[in-house]
Amino acid sequence: VSWSSVLLREPAGRNSELGGCVEPLRPLSGSACKTEHNKSMDMGNQHPAISRLQEIQKEVKSIEQQVIGFSGLSDDKNYKKLERFLTKQLFEIDSVDTEGKGDIQQARKRAAQETERLLKELEQNANHPHRIEIENIFKEAQSLVKEKIVPFYSGGNRVADEFEEGIQDIILRLTHVKTGGKISLRKARYHTLTKICAVQEIIEDCVKKQPSLPLSEDAHPSVAKINSVMCEVNKARGTLIALLMGVNSNETCRHLSCVLSGLIADLDALDVCGRTEIRNYRREVVEDINKLLKYLDLEEEADTTYAFDLGQNHSILKIEKVLKRMREIKNELLQAQNPPELYLSSKMELQGLIGQLDEVSLEKNPCIREARRRAVIEVQTLITYIDLKEALEKRKTLACEEHPSHKAVWDILGNLSEIQGEVLSFDGNRTDKNYIRLEELLTKQLLALDAVDPQGEEKCKAARKQAVKLAQNILSYLDLKSDEWEY
Repeated sequence: VSWSSVLLREPAGRNSELGGCVEPLRPLSGSACKTEHNKSMDMGNQHPAISRLQEIQKEVKSIEQQVIGFSGLSDDKNYKKLERFLTKQLFEIDSVDTEGKGDIQQARKRAAQETERLLKELEQNANHPHRIEIENIFKEAQSLVKEKIVPFYSGGNRVADEFEEGIQDIILRLTHVKTGGKISLRKARYHTLTKICAVQEIIEDCVKKQPSLPLSEDAHPSVAKINSVMCEVNKARGTLIALLMGVNSNETCRHLSCVLSGLIADLDALDVCGRTEIRNYRREVVEDINKLLKYLDLEEEADTTYAFDLGQNHSILKIEKVLKRMREIKNELLQAQNPPELYLSSKMELQGLIGQLDEVSLEKNPCIREARRRAVIEVQTLITYIDLKEALEKRKTLACEEHPSHKAVWDILGNLSEIQGEVLSFDGNRTDKNYIRLEELLTKQLLALDAVDPQGEEKCKAARKQAVKLAQNILSYLDLKSDEWEY
C-alpha cells in the first residue's frame, strides 16, 4: 500500500464516526472571526463606552415628546430646564472615551447629533415667527385688561364697550394664526385663546348679574353672610382675570383656589332654616364659585386631554365629513361630460351640507368657529359656481337684442366662470406660479368691468355691480384656499 493511498483514506476514516463524509476542518477566516467576536459582544461583552452612549440616548429619548410639544418662550422655566438637561447630555456624550475605535466614534457622533437636533427643535419652537405673533397678540390682550378690566374691579361702574370689541378682534386674529400642523404652535394658540375666552366669559357673566343682589339682609341673618361672600367672590373674579392674563404677580392659582374653596365651606356651614329663596340664593353663589374654580384648571386640563389637538374633535370631524362630500361633488361637476345634468341635484345636496354645518356645535371654541366659517365659504362658493353656469347656459337659449354694455358684462361673467373653475381646483400656496396667474386673470376682469360704460342703463349697472362682487369673492376665496391655515 502506498503512503499516498493511506493519506487519502485517512480523512474519510476519521469522519466516518460522525455518520458520513464531511470536509476536513479548516481554520476560521478573518470575517468569520469577526462574526464570532460580534456574537460574544452581543452576549454581554459590549464595550462600556457603547453601553454608556446607549444609556444617554435613552435619557434623551425620554424627553423628546416634551421638546416637540414645548409651546412656551425662551425665557420660560421649562425651556431653561429642557435646555440644561440636553446640554448636560451633550457634555456626557463628549466625555465618553472612544479609545480611537471607529465603531465607538460613530456611536458617539450619532448620539451627539440626536441631542443637538432636539436642542435645535426646542429653540425653533420658542422662537418660531408664529409663536412670537401669538405672544404679541396676547400682550395686546394684557394691555386691554389692564386698561379696561382692572379699573372695573377697583371700583369702576361698568366695563367699557371698547373692551368687548377689542377682545373679539384679538380672538379673531388668534384664530387666524397659522400652525402648519405643528404641535407646539397648536398648543400655544389653544392656551392663549383659552385664557382670553375665559376672561371674556367671566366678564359677560359678571355684567349680567351686576345690577342688584337677589335678597335684602333683613330677610334672614344668613343673607348678610351670603352677601359678604358674594363681595369676596367679585374680588376673586378680578384676581382670577389678572392671573389668567399674567398681570398679577402677587397671587397664585393655588392660593386663589384655597380661598374659593374656603368660601364654599363657609356657605355650606350656613343655616338657612329651610327657607327656599335663601337656599336658592346660596346655591347660585356656590355655582359662581365653582365656575371660577373651573377656570383655574384650564392649563392642566388642556394638557391632559389634548384639547389643543382638534384633529379628533367631534365637531371638526363633522366639518371634515361635509368638506369631503363637497370635494366629491366638485370633482364630479368639473370632470362631467355634460355638467348641466348635475346642476340641480348638486345644488340640492350642497344646500343640505350647509344645513349640516349650521348644526355643528362650536363648543365655545373660536378655532372650531373659524373652521366652520371656512367650510361654509367652500360650499357656498361651489353653489355660486353652479348658479353662474346655469345662468350662462340659460342665456345661450335666449336669442334677443341687448345693450352692448350689458353684453360686455355677460362676456366678462363667462370669463369669470372659467377662472372660478380653475380656482376651485387650485391646491397650493401664494408663492405658486399658478396662484399668481389666477390672481392676475381676476385683476384683469375687474379692470375690464371698470372699463364698461353702462350709459345710464340701470340693468347694466346692476349686472356690472354683481360681476364686480363675484370677481372680488373669487379673489377672496383664492386667498382663503392658499393661506395654509390649520385648526
